[in-house]
Parts: sequence; C-alpha cells; structure tokens
Amino acid sequence: MGVRQQQPSNKLPGASSRARAAAGRSLLLDDDAPAGDESDPTITPTYSASELLRQKDFGEFSDDEVAAARAVMQSLLWRMDRRPTRRLVRTSKQAANLDLPRAIQRSIRRGGEIVELPRRRRKHKPRPLVVICDVSGSMARYSRLFLYLMHSLVHGTARIETFVFGTRLTRITPALRDGDLDTAVARASELVLDWSGGTRIGESLRSFNYRWSRRVSGHGAVALIISDGWDRGDQDVLGVEIRRLRRNVHRLIWLNPLAGSPSYQPLVRGIQTILPHVDEMLPLHNLESMAQLAGKLGAVRR
Repeated sequence: MGVRQQQPSNKLPGASSRARAAAGRSLLLDDDAPAGDESDPTITPTYSASELLRQKDFGEFSDDEVAAARAVMQSLLWRMDRRPTRRLVRTSKQAANLDLPRAIQRSIRRGGEIVELPRRRRKHKPRPLVVICDVSGSMARYSRLFLYLMHSLVHGTARIETFVFGTRLTRITPALRDGDLDTAVARASELVLDWSGGTRIGESLRSFNYRWSRRVSGHGAVALIISDGWDRGDQDVLGVEIRRLRRNVHRLIWLNPLAGSPSYQPLVRGIQTILPHVDEMLPLHNLESMAQLAGKLGAVRR
C-alpha cells in the first residue's frame, strides 16, 4: 500500500498490515536516533528521524512512514471546544450566577435564615464536529491518511459526522465506527463509488446542505472541509452552497494539503470561490499540521 496516484476506482489500495504499523510506530517514536552520524565529529547532528517524519509531506510518505502516521493518529487525543447550553447546573463557584429561586426556597425552609447563597452556571458540552473530505483524483496521494484521521476523530470525539466526496457525497460515519481500522477503511471503500475520480465540490456541498445539515450542523457545530480546491463543477453552485454551509455552523475551517508549501498561492478557481466564506484555511499536509489542528479544535472560539 502506498500513497501513489490512483486511477478512478471505487476501491482504496489495500491497508498496511499490523506488523508494518508496529514497525512504523517504532520508527516515529525513536527520538534518540539522530538523522546524522554522531560518531563522525565532522558531521553536524540534524533532526531526529521522528522530527523529520513530523515535518514530511504526507504525499511523499513511504509505506513504512504511512504506517507510522497511522499509529500516531490512532493514539491522538481529540478534545473539542465546549459550548454553553441552556441547561443550568448547580455550582459552588463565586463567579456563577446567583440562584435566587433556590435561595428563597432554602430561606423559607429555615425560617427566613439564609445560610448560603446557591449559585448556578450554564452546562457546557463539546461542540459537534462535521468532516467533509475530498477523495477525488487530485487528492489520491492523501486520501488514505485522511481516512485514518477521520477514523481517529470518530473514536475520539463525542458527536461527529464524516463524509467524503468526489462527484457525489457519501456518509461514512457508520463504517468508521468499527474499532478495527483496517475493517473500517475497507467498509468505507465499499460505500464510496467515486474514489480518485472527478471533483464537484459545489454539488457535493449542496447534497450535504439539503440532506444532512439540519441533522448534524446544529448546536454550534464546527465543520472541516478537507480539499485541495481543484473543482470541475459549477462555481455559482459552489458559491451559493459554501455560503449556506457557513450560515449553518459555528465555524467553518478549510484544510488544504497544498497550503503547507511555502510557494503555495490560492489561485485555483475553487479556492477563490471558497476563501471569502471560511473562517480559516489551514494546511493539513503532515503530522505537525495535524497536531496543530488538534489544538485548534480544542480552542475554536470567536
């Protein structure tokens, strides 16, 4: 299995074995092994192998490096930013609001004496997360690793829905709920009919907005769209649907694997249409940017 360019197909390339994943894990976690030769005083020590791997673009990964990244994603801890709900709960914190009705009830029961002032605060819940990932031909180098990422998110986030698209939208959350990563990815590949094909972002977002948005985008949801922005669809449709999606979520973040390049410029027409309507466009091209995403999701505030 690798991350090579794929011809249009409804199947993903085969998943790496557990033995290879274990080997990859040891490769990533071996911080004591320098990339340079310390026994030769003429060679300046450079980054460790794990540091180099964290900085390396997913699209350039070898099979063993894909396995290492897979192991890291399975161990990630995801904590979503929490939103206040309408429900009030009791608290002893002085900064909370005074619970006047309860204070009066207690005073009546105690003959008018007020022993303490009960307080209440709003209960907080993790924000729902929606992930919509491009699996078209231009994203073929990254598709498998992003499937691994979504599997990690499904098993590390309380409320999440996951979708992929090329020319059509497919919900893959039920498949990714399987605890075995290989089985989950295989089931997802059976659901999707347009791996490594064309790209119609606007039409796919329209399908999401009309079929799924009300069910999964409420309660202050955060939406992630993972795509390089290459699009063969109608740009008017894309403009309308990206605006509609933005109105329905608390925050919309565009994750672009090409944006990690220092020379990257958002010139393709899909990106030009999308950029004015997203809160942020961030790179998602290596393990370092993935770690930054984890921090971002834990602090998604206005």
